Amino acid sequence: MRSADIGVIKGLSKKIDKAVLLEIFKRICKIKYFEQGVIDAGKDSFLTYQVYLSSGQESIPAAVSMAIPEFMIFAQHRCHGTYLAWGGYPEKLRDELLGLPTGVSGGKAGSNCLQCFDNGIKMFGHHGLIGENVPLGVGAALGSGKPVVCFFGDGAAEEDYVFSAMGFAVTHKLPVLFICEDNNLSILTKVKERRSWSVAKVAGALGMPAFEFSDDPWTIYSKTRELKTSLPAYLNIFTCRQYWHVGCGVDGPPEWDRFSIVKDELSKLGYKKEIEETENNMKKAMGRVWDQKQLQKLLKK
Repeated sequence: MRSADIGVIKGLSKKIDKAVLLEIFKRICKIKYFEQGVIDAGKDSFLTYQVYLSSGQESIPAAVSMAIPEFMIFAQHRCHGTYLAWGGYPEKLRDELLGLPTGVSGGKAGSNCLQCFDNGIKMFGHHGLIGENVPLGVGAALGSGKPVVCFFGDGAAEEDYVFSAMGFAVTHKLPVLFICEDNNLSILTKVKERRSWSVAKVAGALGMPAFEFSDDPWTIYSKTRELKTSLPAYLNIFTCRQYWHVGCGVDGPPEWDRFSIVKDELSKLGYKKEIEETENNMKKAMGRVWDQKQLQKLLKK
């Protein structure tokens, strides 16, 4: 069932503007190399508590943020990528993870409950209860009339209040895009061991457009743009968590490597020079963010 190309619309990259393709790739690199800095800082004992990494799942926030930059964001615990893709400052996220008052949430949210109203971002944190951001997002759409995107995982989708919130959004025709970042794992338990039903089919049965596909950024970008005027709607996006549910350990190789797939596709389109330059620049920029001397200065070590 799960694969790198399930539900992917073939040939889309040839129809999307070059600037959009390269900007999505840039955002993927920003997330990837920021998270690599988190991992390295953890190994060097600059970070002393567990973090929820977006590694492996970068293409989802990178593509969605390009399609609906104006939406209010109700993210889940694995939210570094969401914050960074929407234009969040890497230095502020680093400081947040270090517990500093200069962090994006004043150093009080940590890794999993980021809240940000800066640089045009409208991102609401949650309290740690898995899936609670979904009814909160629906309530925000009802109260404000403004569009909302809710991110959650395939485990969170099984919480009862998630479906009741979706049903409420359908009944009241609220402008909410529900996005399940489906990495097939609730901590370590696979979907097939947890349930015999499909979240997308239930969402569709509630009366909203619902689609399932893999984390190809061009399909994500196009579907999100298509649905932004037909809300509420649901997207189940299959993706691969590269590291543990929490922390920097590895269970094994991911089912597919979206980053390499995207690089290969852009190279075939003739953009090899541009993506190499983008990747190298972003690697250097995130390296400066996580420079050890900088960390020692910030932590007064």
